[in-house]
Amino acid sequence: MPNILIKIPQGAFSIEQRKALAQRINEAASSAEQMPPDAKKRFVNWITIDEVAQGMFTCGGVDMGNQVLACIAMVYLPTGVLDGASRTSYVAAVHTAFAALMATDDKRQLATSVVLHEIPEGQWGANGHLWRLPDFAKAAGYAHLQSLV
Repeated sequence: MPNILIKIPQGAFSIEQRKALAQRINEAASSAEQMPPDAKKRFVNWITIDEVAQGMFTCGGVDMGNQVLACIAMVYLPTGVLDGASRTSYVAAVHTAFAALMATDDKRQLATSVVLHEIPEGQWGANGHLWRLPDFAKAAGYAHLQSLV
């Protein structure tokens, strides 16, 4: 059950590209977290894409928007869902999603930052209730964690 917050420069991706980006990142999350292809299980993937105003994406305090297409993904998920290999594939898949959807005429260098925030057991509230890993495993259908349900 990730919450994925995406930050991209304003105007870098069309509405169609942003929809495709959300879909590809949903697929990356579902794959890394071993979720079944059941739409009800994948409904727990929350993705928000925010556009950052021109000049507000800086590196070292300098607007690099003409040279760099900076894209950030902050992924919040329960501790215990990912192992080392799935973290690696997750980060690569999110980067690939950004790269695949860049406009073909965009000559800027793509720079992605994908941060996986693993929330410790007993620290995630959903719908007014504290959720634990078995709750997430049941809701999301994590194949490798069904023994917890």
